[in-house]
Amino acid sequence: MDKLSSLTRFKAACPFLGRTKTSTLRNLSTSSSPRYPTLSVLTERATKCPVMGPALNTRSKEIVAGYASVAGTFDVDRIHKDKGIVPPPGATIEMCPHASAARAAARMAEDLAAAAAKKKRSKAAHHPHARAATTTPKDGAAAAAAAGCPFHLKAAAEAKLATAAEPNATKAKHTGFNYEAFYTEELDKKHKDKSYRYFNNINRLAQKFPVAHTARVTDEVEVWCANDYLGMGNNPVVLETMHRTLDKYGHGAGGTRNIAGNGAMHLALENELADLHRKPAALVFSSCYVANDATLSTLGSKLPGCVYFSDSMNHASMIQGMRHSGAKRVIFNHNDLEDLESKLKQYPKETPKIIAFESVYSMCGSIGPIKEICDLAEQYGALTFLDEVHAVGLYGPRGAGVAEHLDYEAHVAAGQNGAAIPGSVMDRVDIITGTLGKAYGAVGGYIAGSEEFVDMIRSYAPGFIFTTSLPPATVAGARASVAYQKHYVGDRQLKQVNVRKVKDAMSALDIPVIPGPSHIVPVLVGDPELAKAASDKLLGEHDIYVQAINYPTVARGEERLRFTVTPRHTVEQMDRLIRAVDQVFTELNINRLSDWKRLGGRATVGVEGQPEYVEPIWTDEQVGITDGTVPRILKNGDKPVVDAKAVNAARNVFNNLLGTIEGRVQANRTRVNAEGGVELVTSTLTTKSEMMRSGVAIPIVSQMEGSEMKDAADVAASA
Repeated sequence: MDKLSSLTRFKAACPFLGRTKTSTLRNLSTSSSPRYPTLSVLTERATKCPVMGPALNTRSKEIVAGYASVAGTFDVDRIHKDKGIVPPPGATIEMCPHASAARAAARMAEDLAAAAAKKKRSKAAHHPHARAATTTPKDGAAAAAAAGCPFHLKAAAEAKLATAAEPNATKAKHTGFNYEAFYTEELDKKHKDKSYRYFNNINRLAQKFPVAHTARVTDEVEVWCANDYLGMGNNPVVLETMHRTLDKYGHGAGGTRNIAGNGAMHLALENELADLHRKPAALVFSSCYVANDATLSTLGSKLPGCVYFSDSMNHASMIQGMRHSGAKRVIFNHNDLEDLESKLKQYPKETPKIIAFESVYSMCGSIGPIKEICDLAEQYGALTFLDEVHAVGLYGPRGAGVAEHLDYEAHVAAGQNGAAIPGSVMDRVDIITGTLGKAYGAVGGYIAGSEEFVDMIRSYAPGFIFTTSLPPATVAGARASVAYQKHYVGDRQLKQVNVRKVKDAMSALDIPVIPGPSHIVPVLVGDPELAKAASDKLLGEHDIYVQAINYPTVARGEERLRFTVTPRHTVEQMDRLIRAVDQVFTELNINRLSDWKRLGGRATVGVEGQPEYVEPIWTDEQVGITDGTVPRILKNGDKPVVDAKAVNAARNVFNNLLGTIEGRVQANRTRVNAEGGVELVTSTLTTKSEMMRSGVAIPIVSQMEGSEMKDAADVAASA
């Protein structure tokens, strides 16, 4: 029976159920608790109810007792033997419905007990003299173990040893300041001002991108807010490269860059990125947040009397870096050149200055005036620090970002030569930062600039020096992604086509898209509760996942839904999205563009004097519309294009480290064995001929339903 049909029977008896909308109840009952993954958010809330709390506590004991009695009477092997079942080699608990159900029940019971105990601790934190809770999750685990539950026996034994070793472990850790009460009060503030962040359990499926499953693996949704802008996180040559690297170099890097973690893969990636931006050097960090923080804090603390000029909409990583530097920070109005110049004029030309700004501002979709800021920097003796995080991979003929895109034809003419183009916008920018975790589908961040600048940051920045290096397989995957996108512009073009389609369709329905020239599709809601409700409704009723964006990411009153349209979204998926958003706006009575115009506007939507439409930075000629080379929008069932030339280019950059490889792209590493089970292919041999000569059986590689691309089925068959 559907859970909601059961819940509606109790609406009259329960005040919470009675005042809560059915759509909200649906979302609460299908969303996993961030603290207790086996419970829904609704169940976690129910543990705090004076009526349902005790009932759930009783029920958790019944669940454990029921499954524990089964597991305690017969072990798993005996059950299988009695039923005539012979588990295959390597079988796990998940393969057996009985064992997996028992373990799931045990975990659920523990989570219920933990949630109930948390409620009691919270009360005790606010009332220090109240009697301590008498039931804890450990008590529940011990009771389950006594009942014969095999999944609790080990935990109970460990808990017993820990108690014997620490006889005073049950006493309060702190007798002075009430830390737990402080944590609770701070969280309450977030709940009261509606800025508390909810983390949905979303698991993107490599073979079904942009589809993901939720906490329940059978519940699938379409993802419309991921920053994997081009779907490179499951590009077959990227996955193939990562598998090969993992086979040869293992998992972890082994240390910091200065201690065992400075491998050939890391150095090659930095060379690849320096070439991408036509700069002498680059340096890779664990994330671009760290890259921005470490670089800006180091520069500002080292340059004597340094003054930062920061765009008012800069990312938190840049703001933190400037704060950590201790240098003076002057904020200028967003993209306002007059305001920036008026503030630059106040300081002597000899004073060290850095203008920090972004190319694409991810929450509003605006693009920074890079060329004009470079003009001001030269005039007033300032360095330029350009964050291209939401632009690398997405703009320019090779994917180097907006700075490259502004001289599109010049960079096309230069081809794959990584030398600087004197006088180009990208050449004029002093420092470029980017990420590997968005359009390139990996993780990590980087800076690019002069050799002396990069070496200074490498030598002084704690965020680089004292952190473990990225794993070789991750680094290799990132490099393969960068190399692939250098040689194939089609993904960028198709993304722009799809973005235009979605923006035009929303505008036609009076849906308030914040106007901008980039790929960002921000839709103004203007209220935190409505933004959350719209997100919940899209997920719970339409299987569409888009996260609500609230304060402090955006200003209060400018809450929004931020949609990410990829080249992998199909015509049918885009049409369904538009219908769903239109329906949700109607059902929740969210302001549309015409409403904002009547109210005077907000966040550039419906504001008098502000354009309703901004021409995209990608021209029709660059997208391929003018000459008819524009990529075709996918339909359901179509396989995305994987460019053979780009695959070869991405493979070839690894020839010296991984050896040459030819033929079909092997994006996965599984094969079916003689017994019908699934085995992992771990051989580091790279070609069929090598495998045959070595006497190793050629693996039967499964055809990836959604990502083994037809166009790359036979790449460069030159054996």
